[in-house]
Amino acid sequence: MEPFLFFETHWLKEHHLVVVSYTWFIMAALALFSFLATRRVSILPGRFQNVMEVVVEGIDTFLTDTMGPEGRKFFPLVATLGIYILTSNLLGLIPGFESPTANLNTTVSLAVVVFAMTHIVGIRVHGIKYVKQFMGPVWWLTPLMMPIEIISHLSRPLSLSVRLFGNIMGEDIVLAVVLLLVPLLVPLPVIVLMIFTSCIQTVVFMLLTMMYIAGAMEEAH
Repeated sequence: MEPFLFFETHWLKEHHLVVVSYTWFIMAALALFSFLATRRVSILPGRFQNVMEVVVEGIDTFLTDTMGPEGRKFFPLVATLGIYILTSNLLGLIPGFESPTANLNTTVSLAVVVFAMTHIVGIRVHGIKYVKQFMGPVWWLTPLMMPIEIISHLSRPLSLSVRLFGNIMGEDIVLAVVLLLVPLLVPLPVIVLMIFTSCIQTVVFMLLTMMYIAGAMEEAH
């Protein structure tokens, strides 16, 4: 029993090290691409700059349509989350690589950042009055409403992390099984579907992030 536990613990440490390595690889790659895209900014953009501008403009439009013009102050957070999550999701489609978002530690870390930012924004906008949204519409409902509201808010990072983790982990497992059983042309439709799902999961995470922050900025009724 002890050798098995030692092997399992050692394997988990090695697995987490691999995930962290892929995470740093993606961060370095995105930093490099950002540097190359902004190194020689031109009025007549080249192909690479043109692609990056389309991505940035698309995220900016998505952000303003969801949160309004005041949401632009959160563009760095939302854009960073979106680009990182999409890159991480797609990395698992490359043979020999693994999606960092297929690890619960990564998705929980992202969800905790969103959870913390939501309440930081709420407190900065409303001050101590931000607590009123947890107390219900009338004072005598506070003992009932406060536990419900607290559980509701705590379920947000759980939902964000588990949804992203479950979908990407499932995709990686399906792709591995399909490649093992039928390694030729059959996996191509599966890969196309996985690319679509990876994009959808990225949009869902970004959309929920914007909705949570926008909700914290609104006045409690």
